[in-house]
Amino acid sequence: MTETEDLTQLRAILTNASGDTPLANRFRALFSLKSLGKDGINEAIDIIGEAFKDDSALLKHELAYVLGQTKNLYAVPTLQNVLKDVHEDPMVRHEAAEALGAIGDKGSLDLLKEYFEKDPLEIIRQTCELAIARIEWEHSKLSQVEVLENSHFSSIDPAPPLPYENSSVDQLQKVLVDQSVPLFERYRAMFRLRDLSTAESVDALITGLNDPSALFRHEIAYVFGQLCDPRSVNALVKVLQNESEEGMVRHEAAEALGSIATDDVMPVLQKFLQDKERVVRESAVVALDMYEYERSEEMEYVAIPPASTVTV
Repeated sequence: MTETEDLTQLRAILTNASGDTPLANRFRALFSLKSLGKDGINEAIDIIGEAFKDDSALLKHELAYVLGQTKNLYAVPTLQNVLKDVHEDPMVRHEAAEALGAIGDKGSLDLLKEYFEKDPLEIIRQTCELAIARIEWEHSKLSQVEVLENSHFSSIDPAPPLPYENSSVDQLQKVLVDQSVPLFERYRAMFRLRDLSTAESVDALITGLNDPSALFRHEIAYVFGQLCDPRSVNALVKVLQNESEEGMVRHEAAEALGSIATDDVMPVLQKFLQDKERVVRESAVVALDMYEYERSEEMEYVAIPPASTVTV
């Protein structure tokens, strides 16, 4: 199959051209397109951009995330337009702002500063604050002299981890929960704790789930999905079961559980296929597909399965 044929097939799956494509398959197609976008194939970026017409906030938030992870400057205009669309779901706009930070283009700073200063939603203001700090850090001398530990995680995160010499879990945990510390530094402590990947650092991260910021809590849950540490399961289940928690936090908890994929996770996720909140229901669908992937012999979460066992 040629690259053009691949792209045609992936477009049809991602945009649900047939009208009955399972959501999990669309996510897998998206991550295939991510790989192409990282390689500079701009048509893959265009296809991802087309899918913002969808009515699923979960899918559109993932589109924005993937565009950021490609670090392809060609994606910047699409992401800027998503951020500027005040009628778009806040979770999607947040992810667009975060993606602009991941790409690191200084040309996005003025827009990010505008929405940091004037947007009425805390989640957008905080995300823009982080994106601004990340771009400024990336283009600073500090980024060139700091000694960061080689991370096992390939993601471009909202903030780089604190330097290697910051290895005290107790001190990092204090920074993590200190509301007087700039949000960017607290995120840096979060990702340093992730990279330490010890039982003690997992326990420290769990305390972040009590933070007053929904944005912060959702990032903690995301980190647990990266770590895949069973010690976080009980805390994540508690988040998922809390119907008064923000949907974006519960969504991230569901997908983290799918990545951890211990035996006790499947029945929990199956229960939330009927949740009253759409983003949680759809996250349970995707999480169950991730659960199957983690317990399979597949090398990457990109292959389109012949049939999904969970549909939505």
